[in-house]
Amino acid sequence: MKNQSIIQKKYFQLAFILSLLLSTNLTAQERPSQHVVLISIDGFRPDFYLDSQWPAPNLQEMGMQGARAEGVTGVFPSVTYPSHTTIVTGRRPADHGIYYNAPFEPNGQTGRWYWESQKIQVSTLWDAVRKEGLKSASFIWPVSVDAPIDYNLPEFWSLEEGFGRIEPMRQKENPQGLLEELEREVLGKLNERTFNGDFLNREDRIGEMAGYVLETYKPNLITLHLIATDHFQHVEGRDGPMVRKSLAATDRAIGKIREAAERAGILDKTTFIITGDHGFVNIHTSISPNVWLVEAGLMENQTDRGDWRAAFHTSGASAFLHLKDPKDQEAVSQVQSILENLPASQKRLFRVLDKEELKEVGADPNAVLALAPIRGISFSSSTQGSVLKPAKGGTHGFFPDFDEIETGFIAFGAGIKPGVEIQEMHLVDVAAVVDYLLKLKMELPESNLFPGIKNSPQP
Repeated sequence: MKNQSIIQKKYFQLAFILSLLLSTNLTAQERPSQHVVLISIDGFRPDFYLDSQWPAPNLQEMGMQGARAEGVTGVFPSVTYPSHTTIVTGRRPADHGIYYNAPFEPNGQTGRWYWESQKIQVSTLWDAVRKEGLKSASFIWPVSVDAPIDYNLPEFWSLEEGFGRIEPMRQKENPQGLLEELEREVLGKLNERTFNGDFLNREDRIGEMAGYVLETYKPNLITLHLIATDHFQHVEGRDGPMVRKSLAATDRAIGKIREAAERAGILDKTTFIITGDHGFVNIHTSISPNVWLVEAGLMENQTDRGDWRAAFHTSGASAFLHLKDPKDQEAVSQVQSILENLPASQKRLFRVLDKEELKEVGADPNAVLALAPIRGISFSSSTQGSVLKPAKGGTHGFFPDFDEIETGFIAFGAGIKPGVEIQEMHLVDVAAVVDYLLKLKMELPESNLFPGIKNSPQP
């Protein structure tokens, strides 16, 4: 009888496992895509794929053969970390909690950024993938430290002098040994020379990382962040020679991932989504609004702001006013008076967004007001010297209401209808596309999934 009981127990265990396998297989067959590669090109502009003069054959082919947008409206401020968190949540900064690249720190900026995924206040694509029993991978994605990702090399660095970026990333990897495996199998040993944002070899290595993991482990979702186009647009502006070379390197990295899917025999089951965080604007002048506050006695020219009551936190081109005491309306009135009494020549260089306007656009709810500059102007965190200073290169962070600051979107492959042009979309809409492709069942109240891009029977 004891042997019979053991046999029955094993039978039911096997039957349960078999039912799970059959259920998983059925669910997989129903998904429009088995593998989604979500690639963010930092500083991605629609003209990179709409204008054939740019060296991006993979992007341009995918755009022609898949769905592409004429432009994508971003969030405010239009900077990297809030934007990337919007991509993976489908929510704006006021909801997901990543308001800037670096949080406002009342006792002075330490250099910390929003690295840890625990700071995200809503569900992410990674959460949804894990909930469905699927696998994910991620490479150098902002705000991904300790995220629920099966194969993860997050964007992270140490504030200690001379510590570099390779070892901090290795310390935060998941699983432990992942980077060592990548170095052994495909990359070679990484160091500050071979993985450096100042050189284009970084893009090659990120493409090789993602390609290897896709081919070897076949995760259902990969999130991937490529930075070279952002770096060189900051240095040279929108159309410098290194901007073109960096785009070519980025395009080559995407081609490597596409080839990996082909080698793995999963290309027909894979979807590539290429998007970005913001466009770029050439600048010539910066404004230092904290100089006004120092002169008015509202803060001090100290790294910890000294005995302060109000301070502007700059994020990209824009500036956000924070108070030491949120109830200090007298300080708010002083700042408003300063702004109202500026010379007309300075007042026309920016507009003031009040708290209600910030709420409407989904920006930081802790900011009292914000200053959004016109094109060509950028705000600086400087607390001394002239208010107006010369500037060069390019930047972002502007209020997202004009073409140059828009980013791009391409969806190509399984589940995507070919030859679709989207005239207008928002960065919050990207998550809805991934949700549709993998059937994740996320709650996305701000996202639109345009049914015209779906290459499947319409409901």
